[in-house]
Amino acid sequence: MLLGRLGLETARIPHVDRHGLVWLERGALHAEDGTLRFRAAGSPTLAAGVYDIPFQMLSLVLLGPGGSVTHDALRLLARHGTGLVAVGEGGVRLYSAPQLGPDDSRLARRQARLWADPDTRIGIARRMFALRFGEVLPHESPDVLRGIEGARVKENYRLLAEKYRVPWKGRRYDRQNPGAADVPNQAINHAATCVEAAAMIAVAATATIPQLGFVHEDSSNAFVLDIADLVRTTVTVPVAFAAARACMDDPLLVLEREVRKRAADAFRKESLIDALIERIKTLFEADA
Repeated sequence: MLLGRLGLETARIPHVDRHGLVWLERGALHAEDGTLRFRAAGSPTLAAGVYDIPFQMLSLVLLGPGGSVTHDALRLLARHGTGLVAVGEGGVRLYSAPQLGPDDSRLARRQARLWADPDTRIGIARRMFALRFGEVLPHESPDVLRGIEGARVKENYRLLAEKYRVPWKGRRYDRQNPGAADVPNQAINHAATCVEAAAMIAVAATATIPQLGFVHEDSSNAFVLDIADLVRTTVTVPVAFAAARACMDDPLLVLEREVRKRAADAFRKESLIDALIERIKTLFEADA
């Protein structure tokens, strides 16, 4: 273990007292005299220079494009329970995630208890719909809730298509041939992938269980899909339709690249990952 300053090499601050995330890109993360330093080459989010990283006060380091990390830096992070994940620009992809999370399994255990009881499971599903639609739906049947969700999302697609002047004939997605869809549907596919990456980061940071979804059930990332859906109509579809309109106006633009760029900008503007983390905490820390 590298010797640290002020004895911090043996200190471990509880995650509840930490300050969340730090974003690093286009530079080298290394350890020097027990301190974590990032030598930045310069980017739109971080000016060139050498920065001391207060890793003991962080839960998660997000290492973006152009970033590298040394073995000693990884050892230092692991020693203090600070996670590191490699992400795409703006958090639109999640490429790797080690064991992460807070010092205890409180949120995961509460998630499991709420999921295991059919009554509390539907209670969390209703809370998710309330977060999305601004009202608590009185229905308790999962099928009825999904039906209401489908109708409201369909109407939202129509309204957003009008706002962004995108021709819209309905949601169409062929898993066997995703490229066969029209431009707006392809844009939604790309945007959904970006938002799911942000949701994966939030789930990893809170050490909740990806497989235990409350609305989605069969996917191994069911809970990730639940969390991503919380911002479907406020982030995913607006990003998709804005990119689709831009590509229709300028055929030289590449749709997936345009979606990624706009998604990354939206994530920064909305502090999306931080917001999703807070949504997860809110779901499980309140009474079901």
